[in-house]
Amino acid sequence: SSGINAEYGGVKKCAALCLLRLFELKPEKFIHADLSSRLIALLSDQHLGVVTSACSLIQALVTACAWEYKTCVSFAVSRLSRIVSSSDLKDYMYYFIAAPWLSVKLLRLLQSYPQPEDSSVYERLKESLETILNRATDPPKSKKIQHTNAKNAVLFEAINLIIHYDSDAALMVRSCNLLGEFLNSKETNLRYLALESLTKLAVSDFSRKAVMRHQETVIRALKNERDLSVRQRAVDLLYAMCDRDQAGDIVGELLTYLEKADYSIREELVLKIAILAEKFATDYKWYVDVILNLIRVAGDYIADEVWYRVTQVVINIEDIQSYAATTVLEALQAPTCHENMVKVGAYILGEFGNLIAGDDRSGPIVQFQLLHSMFHLCSNTTKYILLSTYVKFINLFPEIKADIEEVLSNDNQVRNSDAEIQQRAMEYTKLSQIASADLLATVLEEMPQFTERESSLLAKLKRKSNTLICEKEDTGSPILAQTTVTPEASPAMNHTVDIAAEPTLLEMFGATTSDPNVVQYTVVHQGLPPYDEALQPNFSAFICSRNNGVLFENELIQIGVKSDFKAAEGRLTVFYGNKSQLPLQNFRTQLFVGQNDGEALKLEGQPISQLISAGAQVPQIITATCASMFLDIPILQISFSVGGDTKSVVVRLPLMLHKFCEGMPMSPQEFFARWKNLGAPEQEFQKVFKSTKPMEQDFIRGKVQGFGLEVLEGVDPRIDNFVAAGIVHTIGAKIGCLVRLEPSKPAQMYRLTMRSAKEGVAELLVNFLAQDL
Repeated sequence: SSGINAEYGGVKKCAALCLLRLFELKPEKFIHADLSSRLIALLSDQHLGVVTSACSLIQALVTACAWEYKTCVSFAVSRLSRIVSSSDLKDYMYYFIAAPWLSVKLLRLLQSYPQPEDSSVYERLKESLETILNRATDPPKSKKIQHTNAKNAVLFEAINLIIHYDSDAALMVRSCNLLGEFLNSKETNLRYLALESLTKLAVSDFSRKAVMRHQETVIRALKNERDLSVRQRAVDLLYAMCDRDQAGDIVGELLTYLEKADYSIREELVLKIAILAEKFATDYKWYVDVILNLIRVAGDYIADEVWYRVTQVVINIEDIQSYAATTVLEALQAPTCHENMVKVGAYILGEFGNLIAGDDRSGPIVQFQLLHSMFHLCSNTTKYILLSTYVKFINLFPEIKADIEEVLSNDNQVRNSDAEIQQRAMEYTKLSQIASADLLATVLEEMPQFTERESSLLAKLKRKSNTLICEKEDTGSPILAQTTVTPEASPAMNHTVDIAAEPTLLEMFGATTSDPNVVQYTVVHQGLPPYDEALQPNFSAFICSRNNGVLFENELIQIGVKSDFKAAEGRLTVFYGNKSQLPLQNFRTQLFVGQNDGEALKLEGQPISQLISAGAQVPQIITATCASMFLDIPILQISFSVGGDTKSVVVRLPLMLHKFCEGMPMSPQEFFARWKNLGAPEQEFQKVFKSTKPMEQDFIRGKVQGFGLEVLEGVDPRIDNFVAAGIVHTIGAKIGCLVRLEPSKPAQMYRLTMRSAKEGVAELLVNFLAQDL
């Protein structure tokens, strides 16, 4: 480490590279406190090799100890600004681009941290980013491919940083427009990178509409692009940009593409189409048509979760049961019919075939003979379902009981080499012979609706795509709230839904644990451990607008969360994803609440396995009860060993007092009367602060509503101001809150005033809300 203080640049460069290699070999030997200030100072060195090497070294060290190197942000911004303005490193021009590879490294380093809080630093960085975007449209200074590559490398890394911050609407929209021009580029790599970046921009509220404008271009790429990888990125972008208005067109285009898609991506494409149809379905008949069409076009690539899902939806939604039975019967009558269609048809007709039996073209004997004509062509798994459907028909259609009993008692079934077929045939035959009509109707009555559980299709897609991230929250379709079913497990017999028998979240995410021991999660400590905010750069997004997302990620583990709150109760499902190639052993978790919050916030966690296999993801449910006002954000500490080394991660949970807040509508007269009653000094808190994000009306409204407050119309005479009300639910009491938010666009300032019945609540909530405005 003494080499980094050497006088000669070559020595410092070699020392930095040597330290990087040593860190890769023995990261636990580094004492970051002794090195950080000296390494960060290298970012100001005049030797290009020194700065480039220092960037690589700091980028690696940040993954292990981000808080020790957080001051590198201002140094990196300063150096980037000088390079972009052409006032620095003029001797290091690469095809008319000043130090492009150093610029790329600086931009990547900045992505390790959240947006700079110092306004002067951020303004300088923003100016550099704007300059890079402006230069992207300048005429090229050279026709050499090296010039184009260097220029685009800096541009795409700048766009990645803009996406990482996800805070400046103007920069994000400009990025969208630039990327849209690359979609028509002759260079395959540029089209690929543009589609990949647009996919990231499509999930941001700031840039979503700008991305949507390129829908036709993306569809053309899907149809005409020769390169498979580019077509795959086009599919990803269409999946990301899809919304309720465009779902019909996008799903239709994906279905068309599915017929000629490369075999290697068909299963993933099927899952994406099924998820979009499920997420944005407003007409359930359309949803049924899409899934049946999927089975028709790509039956060999239909995962079991897809056909499980459509049968579950049909069972839960009475309005489409007759339509589904009719549609699936028509599909079974096609000249060629995939086995997955037989499974769906058998299940749906076994439950709802009676709804269409009045027509001679779909009478009981027609349904039975059509299904049985395919029996000999099916696998044993499908035969299990068909036999169960037959016994269901005995209850639905007594007039064909003799025909069905003849099939069930046939030697081909009762003496079958498969024990399951033999057992079902014999038991179903005896059941039909000895049971009375009333008993038979009770045993074989229609399946009850399935309880609400989250979709397994998203989980299947994540496993298929090797992705551990939590899906962006969407509450658009009630289908998404339904359970996962496995019809082949017990398709005939009616039963009470056993949650333990259904796939758990652990199973859905493909997480298998070889060690049966679990750690009983009972340890909740009072008093918060040391915590570095730089470890969770996007945590502020959870304050107002997000309940789902990634809390923390490094090269070993990804921690995601999905939260639900109702009154004074909360439920957080925390997902631990092992990104390494080795198992995480001795996995333990602990919770910490504020020193004075032990009685105010009650937390309890479910047991969790102490072994997480490589590539697996394991969920843990944490329940929260808000007994009274609590001040501090609770902390989750995870410890585990991997490859013989012990690791520890400390993260904040998105669990604040306002998560238990519910909007309260009221008239202007009620608002003013309550505002006047809350006039004591200790009941009011006001804060004036500078805006860090766009001051658009829709953006502000979304943040206020996401905070759990009801925006009241017609209360404030100034249309730019916002007035809102809400109730914070606790076990002991309901705490009313009244809010007045006054934006000043010219000054880029807010004045936020809150009044609350309980002392201290207004100050606490105002400070939280101000962080996300």
